[in-house]
Amino acid sequence: MSGGMTNETRDWAAFDRDWYGARYGEILRRLGVDDPAAYHGFYKDHGVALRHSPNPYFDEAWYLSRYPAVARAVEDGKFCSGFDHYCRAGLATHNPHWLYNENFYRARLRAATASGATSADADGFRNGYDHYLRVGDAQFLSGSWFFDPMAYLAGAGVAQRGSTPYDQALRTAPVPGASQHRLSWYFDPEWYLQTYPDVKAALLAGEWRSALHHYQTNDNPGQYNPNPFFSEEFYSRVNHDVVDAVEDGRFRNFYEHFLIFGMHELRRPCADIDLEVYYRNAHVQHEVERGDYHDAFAHFIAHARKPGAEVSFLKDSEPLAKKIHLDMCRIRLPLLLGGEIDFSCDSPDLSVIMVVHNLFAMTLNALASLRANYNGPLQVIVVDSGSTDSIRQIERHVRGLDVVRFPANVGFLLGANAGLEKVRAAFTLYLNNDTELMPGAIGHALARLRNACTTGAVGAKLVRTNGLLQEAGSIIWRDGSVQGYLRDQSPDTPEANFVRSVDYCSGAFLMVRTAPLRQLGGFDPAYAPAYFEETDLCVRLREAGWDVVYDPAVVVLHYEYGTSSFVSGASMIARNNALFRSRHADYLRNKAFANTLLLAQARSADRRQKHVLFIEDRLPYRFLGSGFPRANDIVHALAALGHHVTLYPVFRPTEGREDMHGHFPDTVEVIWDRELPELEEFIKSRPGYYDAVWIARTHNADRVAPVLVSCAQALAGSQLVVDTEAVAAPRTHMHRVLKGEGGENTVADMLEQEFRHLFMAEKIIAVNEKEASIIRAHGFGNVSVLGHMQAPAATSPGWEERRDLLFVGAVHDPHAPNLDSLLWFAEHVLPLLDASLPPDVRFTICGYLDRRVDLSGLVAHPRVSLLGRVEDIGPVYARHRVFVAPTRFAAGIPYKLHEAAAHGLPCVASALLCEQMGWRAGQDMLCASVADPQAFADAITHLYTGQELWEHIRSNALARIARENGPDLYRETIAAILGFS
Repeated sequence: MSGGMTNETRDWAAFDRDWYGARYGEILRRLGVDDPAAYHGFYKDHGVALRHSPNPYFDEAWYLSRYPAVARAVEDGKFCSGFDHYCRAGLATHNPHWLYNENFYRARLRAATASGATSADADGFRNGYDHYLRVGDAQFLSGSWFFDPMAYLAGAGVAQRGSTPYDQALRTAPVPGASQHRLSWYFDPEWYLQTYPDVKAALLAGEWRSALHHYQTNDNPGQYNPNPFFSEEFYSRVNHDVVDAVEDGRFRNFYEHFLIFGMHELRRPCADIDLEVYYRNAHVQHEVERGDYHDAFAHFIAHARKPGAEVSFLKDSEPLAKKIHLDMCRIRLPLLLGGEIDFSCDSPDLSVIMVVHNLFAMTLNALASLRANYNGPLQVIVVDSGSTDSIRQIERHVRGLDVVRFPANVGFLLGANAGLEKVRAAFTLYLNNDTELMPGAIGHALARLRNACTTGAVGAKLVRTNGLLQEAGSIIWRDGSVQGYLRDQSPDTPEANFVRSVDYCSGAFLMVRTAPLRQLGGFDPAYAPAYFEETDLCVRLREAGWDVVYDPAVVVLHYEYGTSSFVSGASMIARNNALFRSRHADYLRNKAFANTLLLAQARSADRRQKHVLFIEDRLPYRFLGSGFPRANDIVHALAALGHHVTLYPVFRPTEGREDMHGHFPDTVEVIWDRELPELEEFIKSRPGYYDAVWIARTHNADRVAPVLVSCAQALAGSQLVVDTEAVAAPRTHMHRVLKGEGGENTVADMLEQEFRHLFMAEKIIAVNEKEASIIRAHGFGNVSVLGHMQAPAATSPGWEERRDLLFVGAVHDPHAPNLDSLLWFAEHVLPLLDASLPPDVRFTICGYLDRRVDLSGLVAHPRVSLLGRVEDIGPVYARHRVFVAPTRFAAGIPYKLHEAAAHGLPCVASALLCEQMGWRAGQDMLCASVADPQAFADAITHLYTGQELWEHIRSNALARIARENGPDLYRETIAAILGFS
């Protein structure tokens, strides 16, 4: 140890003379040690025996208390102090201070290491603590559950110049009686002192540095709870498996076990908190996965048990929300006067009919929203239905309007029909003046009509001013009654967010093709003055052969009842309902009875459509790899065949809603807010709805088997399809062989276990013929083969325009085959390429990388570039010359090989993958044994440097893709498997 230390040094192994003098000044003065130069000698001669710490980064007294075995070794003379033990033996296994945890820090550092930060194991760092003091603290990383640097600085008020949070916290002397600031979510100092007044008294007497210091260093750790959400007594009582570990000192108390293991296992921290239920909330999972919070427990504390808004509160808030909306219209009014809103045009894309009666401010607000929403030419027809306010001079404030005026209020129906006479565009929009359009509403609705020649009308997702749904399309029941689907639900609910054919949509926003609208004469005057007019119009459109579509991308904020002035009498509704029933008896005869259990059937008007429940581990985003791109292709193919697909994950997704955009067809119902525990209730709420249940992966058949038995009545008539995706037993066996592990079970035993629930399935699917034969050999004759869907890229750069090596694949966990193959490749093959490839040739790793997986072994290699997940894989394939797939154990067919070939990128793969693909070695791809790294390196060199060979392999692979993996053939295979008539 040296005799002095500066703040910049931050060395846990050094003696800090200045700090020592400040910390133990009173005893030094009492013993007459006045010369700072003598402090180090005093420490060695006397301080060690007094359990003094040599610097702020090591707590001697705590260390000996926390590690009794070390204290005994010191007593026996094996070490002169706890500090001596830490320096010589404990630096990798023990924690030096109650505010730092070595394992915690290393786990937090892995994510940063994967993106290029310095590893704690790099040269020059003795352990993680060394790295933390010299690097991590300055980067505002956290070293334990109990110290969050941002929380500390928020409480400290200001960072001292030249200091870092942890260093500053350790060096700052406590002020007796000062308020206790929270240093992390895991310990609540104010609650602690209120709950334990004896600790507060001792703190005021200077016996402890802080509430957290007492909690972390007192001699009876099991007698104190850290916050109101954890109970030592409860946790010890319900977790019998932990008691021995705490009693023998492996954990300081039960809270330490909870922090290390329990909260990740979602154990209850106290009687009234169920972390497992709390973590099912998609919002919670997304924020934890994104890294906003380390775990569900921290999220729970931070949000005071409320992960999201309560629908009941929003319902009650509607009167206030409406008042605010009206106030905002009045506030905007002065800004909208002056004629700057202009709809002048010669050839409009769309004609908009707006029937108004007074409400000038609200009307201008709606017109401004319309103009801002769509930049193209619009014809706006304002029908002034007897207004008495400034609507009478609306032309002074809005240019380019076509105005139709009535001396009295004729109502919406007759006013809309009068406006129809002036329509000039191919499409007509009925729009209320109590609406605001959300971004893209007009464009999305126009695109829907233009792109589907059979669609006659498009309706919107109507959201009320309180943020809840008015409707997501509307339902007509057999008795002629109507219902706005999902009223009072959140607009984000999955059931509201897929495109479908519906009975009708509200006239608050209804875009219709002008030609059939005129042929039908607009709204039927028999329904005047109001009620059932848009219901009748949509049914007449449907009876004329046109589809009526609900599009959730068309979002409209609707004040609701803001324009109604007629008496909303029950007699008017009853009269028009009777009229509607008599006019459309044939249509109603095929509708469902009004029953909440039939909502799923009734929400869609297309009775010919088949319904498929698709169950996967997770929502099958393509960027996840590991079989999920194939599942994504199957979902797309099912939708392209005209089936309605409900996508249901076994595990609630942790990805954000923004990740969902564009990954699935807009006609697919993506259940992103539920998971396996809710599946039974979900199926039972839709009895008789599904024509098929498609279960992806054999292990999911095991998981859902009890649910299917329980839901047998609701699924009566549904065919069950189990898509094995990959037969796992051979892969597991290969992995064990590679690791040198034995096992009691043979491959045959493992296959028997893997296939134990396949008897349930009417149809079984394998990814290739090899695995199909394995399944058939176990007595299953109902096996089909469905591989991968790919289409050759239209254009692709040639050999000279490409460079570098590429690997594409996901790494989800430390046992992933992709991680094994990458580590093997980096260690055994990349060094061999130094002799044959230029030093600037890089090896790019692209794909989903779980932040919890340690990738430091790859980052350190000079040729490796970690690209991670990308949104568009095409450009990545286009700029690389050779694809490598050094997989050592696998099942199924690797999707990445078909994808690379489709993008014109030749591949060097392991012999195992070549066999699984069924491709010709040396013709469609190059193959080498993973038992011979030199052979693998030579194959890469030949393909990378030999243009003629490269072009030959590429041409053959593209031909195979076009012949065997085309989208048309893929859809035909799926249609044949399902066999829907």
